[in-house]
Amino acid sequence: MSSQMERFNESLVGRYTIEREIGRGGMATVYLATDQKHGRQVAVKVILPSIAYSISGERFLREIEIAARLAHPNILPLLDSGQANGFLYHVTPYMEGETLGKRLKRERELPIADSVQIAREIADALDYAHSEGIVHRDVKPENIILSRGHALIADFGVARAIEVGGGESLTETGIVLGTPAYMSPEQASAERSLDGRSDIYSLACVVYEMLGGEPPLMGRTSVATMARRLNESPTSLRVVRQSVHPGMEEVVHKALSRLPADRYGRANEFADALAATLSGAATPAARRVDAPPVKPSFWAELKRRKVYSVGAVYVVVAWLLVQIADTAFQ
Repeated sequence: MSSQMERFNESLVGRYTIEREIGRGGMATVYLATDQKHGRQVAVKVILPSIAYSISGERFLREIEIAARLAHPNILPLLDSGQANGFLYHVTPYMEGETLGKRLKRERELPIADSVQIAREIADALDYAHSEGIVHRDVKPENIILSRGHALIADFGVARAIEVGGGESLTETGIVLGTPAYMSPEQASAERSLDGRSDIYSLACVVYEMLGGEPPLMGRTSVATMARRLNESPTSLRVVRQSVHPGMEEVVHKALSRLPADRYGRANEFADALAATLSGAATPAARRVDAPPVKPSFWAELKRRKVYSVGAVYVVVAWLLVQIADTAFQ
């Protein structure tokens, strides 16, 4: 047991007994623990010291209490929160299963029907939270838990609580809240007044990854990724995976619009549009069902196959010379 874990365990005597570390993310370390009062296993998430040092514990706990009021079958509930011996923590049920992130690492792309089901359940949770005035701000595969055939979203309100608790001090220390691979353009540009459409963009990034194998507009660094979000449009999903319905591609790309006003207004609208394309029904955004498949360009096909070797370069040059020769003799 690490010294940090031992100190934290000592501060929770009589309430929780820490058993082992089960996860670590950009904002917290997660421990499996026993709730001594109720005799059940729980997940205790401890805010990283580098972040906790920069935020007001009182403001953090006050803000996270708001998120604790959320009650929805696809939202992992918040059971408890507190401050002990300098540690800030919150407690959720321990769920059997795995995160969507782990499943994607194992399978890379998911079946289309599974992707739509997961999106619909998470969208319903987001839609409910948005109606209560709460934006998640960190929708990503690692915060989506797959348990007993259903998807649940975790850490509602945590990013907002850290932001409110930290204020300007977080900016001064260079701490970035959220995950660049799934950030909306407005979140990447550090806008404070985010609404539900930011979460819709993040969920669309997750859907794009479930269908295409990686999030859209990825760069070599976090900064490069955020810059691409502000200046570029995603690669067509059907270039990456031709089995994606033409209408589904349009639905996902609409949700990935750079301007919030061009996206769906509600998460459930996005999910319903996805489901309509799965059943083959027409959607306002979709092309005709019998439209010919999108043929990838020569360069897009090279990129999809990751052909970057020196030998491949010679092949490309030879191909271009043949095309030039054919043109000259016509």
